[in-house]
Amino acid sequence: MTGERATDWLGKRAQLSPGRVAIEEVDSGNETTYWDWNQQVNQTAHFLDSCGLGKGDLVSTLASNSKEYIDLFFACTKTGTVLHNLNWRLSVHELIEIMREAQSNILFYSSDWQNQAHALQSEFPELRLVLLSKNGDKDVSSFGHRETMPKEYDQKPIKLSDPWGIYYTGGTTGTPKGAILTHGNMFWNSVNTITSWNMCHEDVAPLQLPFFHVGGPNIFLLPLVHLGGKTLLAKEFSVDQTFDMIENGHLTHYVGVPTMYVMLQNHSRWNQADFSKLKLVISGGAPCPLPVMKKFWDRGVDFKMGYGLTEASGNNFWLPPGEAAEKIGSVGFPLFHIDMKVVDEEGRTCQANQEGQLLIRGGHVTSGYYKRPKATSEILQDGWLHTGDIARKDEHGYFYIMGRSKEMFISGGENVYPAEIESALHAHPNIAEAALIAIPHPTWGEVGKAFIVKTNGAQLDENQVLEFLHARLAKYKIPKEVVFLEALPKTAIGKLDKKQLPV
Repeated sequence: MTGERATDWLGKRAQLSPGRVAIEEVDSGNETTYWDWNQQVNQTAHFLDSCGLGKGDLVSTLASNSKEYIDLFFACTKTGTVLHNLNWRLSVHELIEIMREAQSNILFYSSDWQNQAHALQSEFPELRLVLLSKNGDKDVSSFGHRETMPKEYDQKPIKLSDPWGIYYTGGTTGTPKGAILTHGNMFWNSVNTITSWNMCHEDVAPLQLPFFHVGGPNIFLLPLVHLGGKTLLAKEFSVDQTFDMIENGHLTHYVGVPTMYVMLQNHSRWNQADFSKLKLVISGGAPCPLPVMKKFWDRGVDFKMGYGLTEASGNNFWLPPGEAAEKIGSVGFPLFHIDMKVVDEEGRTCQANQEGQLLIRGGHVTSGYYKRPKATSEILQDGWLHTGDIARKDEHGYFYIMGRSKEMFISGGENVYPAEIESALHAHPNIAEAALIAIPHPTWGEVGKAFIVKTNGAQLDENQVLEFLHARLAKYKIPKEVVFLEALPKTAIGKLDKKQLPV
């Protein structure tokens, strides 16, 4: 199917369900029907054309969740441009490296990130900045000018194999890698979700996850558009706003990371909340603690864990209703059009309950990393995505995710790779050696603990180390503890032995 033409998602849905409410903006209460939304996205597509952007060109975006952001997303399905999602949690230093690699000539940004956008323009003077604004200036140089554009648009020829978006995932070293997700990847992820997660046109789900994250469009926005359902669009996660949506928003589906669920359960409204309308509550991004799951089960909620990764578009498993408490820790079975296997270090398929690396195959798997052929060849081999994550499959076919890749840990739903932080630490002139490990944290799940050996005679304290990292790394990557040692433990052949570090 890779050569087939991609669908104009909103164009089709506007014809089939013109009067249904597609988007409700939670902060303002504004509702947009599929018919009106399609016309607004058509205007956005004309605006992208007027910017000189054509098929394959990057539409770099540094923005908080907003209607305008997702308008850009769907405008890419009409123009063939590629939504280049920038993580606003990254430091300017990290964003500069990404933009240098991308060589994009335009950046759409929201006012929250104005300083970062202008810092990027200072680094790249040819970069055109466009402020995403609902009531923007109608001047031809501003995003508000789209409102003067025609409301009809003929989709450009786009194949399922063409890229739709680039979503950045952490790397073991250096700059984050951009996973290319094609129109086919997004289509198959939606089909898998709809057919396996029992969704229908009456379903309602919030969009709280950052839209730069693969979960933004894929859990559950695109499946709901596919069906004609409704999305409640929020700028960000808010505990009170979430309880309001549960009570008044007719939610049927909800996704969050464990930290979000902990915050909900620690809130005064938890005991009074009515969860009876929710058909599905699912946790992703990190292993969810069993006590958190049990609190939902005690309230009669079919709470379960999922498993996803950017390179596989977000959704991969389904655990049938009522089985989460019986199969504790299981993520269930592969979705409808997905193949999975667990292999040992020699690539042989593991026996039942034998741990090994999880491999994934399906139309939802990335075509590769943007401008990273070597990294692409390492994860995509013989049609299989090598996740680097450890899993097992029991004798009945249920999958269990035993752990992420050997050193990576997850803090507040975000992947953290120790090698990246260690690399940044080694850039300090007074640091001779550095190592980072994960330690438990009651709110964020896991955080980093750094071990440092100073250069001979150097004066260095914890605050100086953290200040140095804050200028180079996203906040969630900054270690919470710094320990100074005379030497780091080594193996017999001179490799760093993290197992011997004093936790």
